[in-house]
Amino acid sequence: MGVNERILEKIEGWQQEEGSLPEVVEFYRDLLRAQVEAVAYIPTPQPDATKAEIVAQIRQGVPVLKWNALPFDWSIFQNLFQKVAAIINEHTDSPSDNLKAAAGDIAFLKEVTKAWYENSSLSPLAEQQSIDEELLESAIHYALKPFLAAHAEALIGLVPQEQWRLRYCPICGGKPDFACLDTEKGARWLLCSRCDTEWLFQRLECPYCGNKDGEKLHYFSDDEGLYRLYVCQRCKSYLKAIDLRQTESEILPPLERVMTADMDRQGQEKGYRMGWVGTASDDKR
Repeated sequence: MGVNERILEKIEGWQQEEGSLPEVVEFYRDLLRAQVEAVAYIPTPQPDATKAEIVAQIRQGVPVLKWNALPFDWSIFQNLFQKVAAIINEHTDSPSDNLKAAAGDIAFLKEVTKAWYENSSLSPLAEQQSIDEELLESAIHYALKPFLAAHAEALIGLVPQEQWRLRYCPICGGKPDFACLDTEKGARWLLCSRCDTEWLFQRLECPYCGNKDGEKLHYFSDDEGLYRLYVCQRCKSYLKAIDLRQTESEILPPLERVMTADMDRQGQEKGYRMGWVGTASDDKR
């Protein structure tokens, strides 16, 4: 059973026990179901580069997966985008018929998805279709995730972790939106917001602006010491994290980013922002 299936199993068990789910978890469950259904139709990706070529890229700080090396079936993507758009509309206070209609324009989907992946502004394309930019970004993010995750799973074993300590994902170049401190030494592993790849990163460095000044890097912790909210005084961003040394339960990081939604509220109330949203990655793709 894959990670996503185990997450769905946990959520369903929780719903049976509690009788209902928080809105944010319902939204995530519905998206995950659509993504899992799509995965059944996504062929297992085959690396188009040798291990030596990938290692050479990593040494240069270049993520493995370039857009033009990301082949996938656009009909599968289009179908998933349509489902994602419907789910977003169901769970938002301002549903967009134009977002749903965009799923029927394959040329537009190809253009806007490429722009999103390469961190280009979506504003002109969103305006062209009269779609809220944030809704459009969310729809692309959720529809593309299973494709990126499938490639990440096929490629991550070829990436030498000790040679990659950069602020963006070694697979797709995405920014992190969660972190785990491992059980062995408390080393910090970042979780990619786009493909769920985990990679090793320094404890004393902001993963968004590169600040290494210990006087401007802090974290808040819950009473049990299980969760941490890392904050950077320089760029005013935050990163949620879980300390795996403080629990023996099975932890599924992609689920934790959703279950810690209250930490987002706390971070924003303290004057910090989600570091992975709103600015392009400084990668070399």
